[in-house]
Amino acid sequence: MSFVDDFVAQIISLEVSLYHSRARLQADSDSEALHELRIAVRKIRSLLRPLRNLPEVVELNQAAAEVGRATTPTRDLEVIVDELQKMGYPRQAMNRRAALKEQYKKIAASAPLDTLFGELDRWTESFRAAERAGDLVGIKRQIRKALKKRIHQLTAGLRDKHFDRHELRIIVKNARYLSDAFPTLSPLRAESKAQLKSVQASLGSWHDHHQWSLRAESEPDLLGIAPYWQAASEQALADAELKLASLLGHLDKDLARAED
Repeated sequence: MSFVDDFVAQIISLEVSLYHSRARLQADSDSEALHELRIAVRKIRSLLRPLRNLPEVVELNQAAAEVGRATTPTRDLEVIVDELQKMGYPRQAMNRRAALKEQYKKIAASAPLDTLFGELDRWTESFRAAERAGDLVGIKRQIRKALKKRIHQLTAGLRDKHFDRHELRIIVKNARYLSDAFPTLSPLRAESKAQLKSVQASLGSWHDHHQWSLRAESEPDLLGIAPYWQAASEQALADAELKLASLLGHLDKDLARAED
């Protein structure tokens, strides 16, 4: 199977996953449907990211991005409901869980999701036409370049002690997802990928707890929990900071090895 064949097959497989997830949302059959739909969208965007300026990719990438944006508030609500349930606040969890069922139905029938499916249906032939025209000859080189660029951006952020940690969290996520999408083209070795995942988890925990603390300012029934969330946020950030220097060392070694 050629690289382009494999690339197209991955997108089609993710399209199938999206159809399954939408059916589960329509039926409200399980609590993981939205999460898995968003994972499929994220994987599509990761595959497209290095090629997002190609005419054959622009509209599909935009459609996937819009679904990601449109579903974020509902996913945030899911996450805080789970957190409240685990912490032993069933009343607060129940009050918010009631809104989820209606939001699931709206997402399943939403215009952004319909647009994404339409773009996916059109994309394969368009991409194959670009291949036949010789426009994808340098696709692997382009992807390698994009991977290295993102990792260089990450190492620059890691070297700057004043670099905004919210922005750093996003760069860490993108670098990891890109490397996962193209494992044979990524310069990162397994240990670096594992460290990326660990740093992402710590920064993600910091971000979530920080956002929940802010949410308490407008949702009074959360005020009593906010001090715990603030303390957990500070601890998660401290954990992440301890990991960043080690991650930088591994990334530098992998980039140097890739240049040899």
